[in-house]
Amino acid sequence: MSKVKPKKHLGQHFLNDLQIADDIVNAMTAFGGYKEIYEIGPGTGVLTTRLMKKEEYKTTVIEIDTESVVYLANEVGLPKDQIIEGDFLKLDFGNIAPHPVGLIGNFPYNISTQIYFKILENKDQITECVGMIQKEVAERIATKKGGRTAGILTILVQAFYDVEYLFTVPPGVFIPPPKVDSAVIRLKRNDRKSLPCKEETFFKVVKQAFSTRRKTLRNAMKPYGLPAELLEDPIFKKRAEELSVEDFIDLTVRIEESRK
Repeated sequence: MSKVKPKKHLGQHFLNDLQIADDIVNAMTAFGGYKEIYEIGPGTGVLTTRLMKKEEYKTTVIEIDTESVVYLANEVGLPKDQIIEGDFLKLDFGNIAPHPVGLIGNFPYNISTQIYFKILENKDQITECVGMIQKEVAERIATKKGGRTAGILTILVQAFYDVEYLFTVPPGVFIPPPKVDSAVIRLKRNDRKSLPCKEETFFKVVKQAFSTRRKTLRNAMKPYGLPAELLEDPIFKKRAEELSVEDFIDLTVRIEESRK
């Protein structure tokens, strides 16, 4: 059987560098004590074959491409009960993995942002994630307070995970080569179990603050109809990218209190 052909509509760029594959797999640390790893979008199995050699883990893959599913079973030798054919974004992952797990993958570039939102939905199960994504997105997720690349994912992910930018990956190690550099980042679940505000409100405040990222919070938060005395606080003179996770949590708490 010939190798799987990468499909543009699925955002597939297959890694073709075995050393980088080793580096990605070895970046998993079993943080949180998980015994099972889920790989998203394994494609031709370059990461999968290395994960299968890790006796301390059980490896399960999630793959939407039927051609890849057949290849992984017949050529890579992955047991069929360790292959989930489907769209990770649409799976009820909490039921599939109700216990702590690790997540890994060369994530399809066209859905990488959505994957991290899905991780946040399942943060109580996913204690560690090592993912290869576009460098631009990786820098945005990993940037610190005040970084001009900061965005919605910066705050939401860092509220619940410690993020490490591990290394950059050039286009030439993929088939076909993407038009941008890639990067590998690692997420480890932090100690924050809950927020002192409603999580739904926190997410909405962060998204609204970055909706007009070049404006001050005073202008960005106008749709919330906040009381004038609250808007006088110096924090509303800042832009969203200037705020830390803790700043956003505090801001959300105060917004909720102003509505009581």
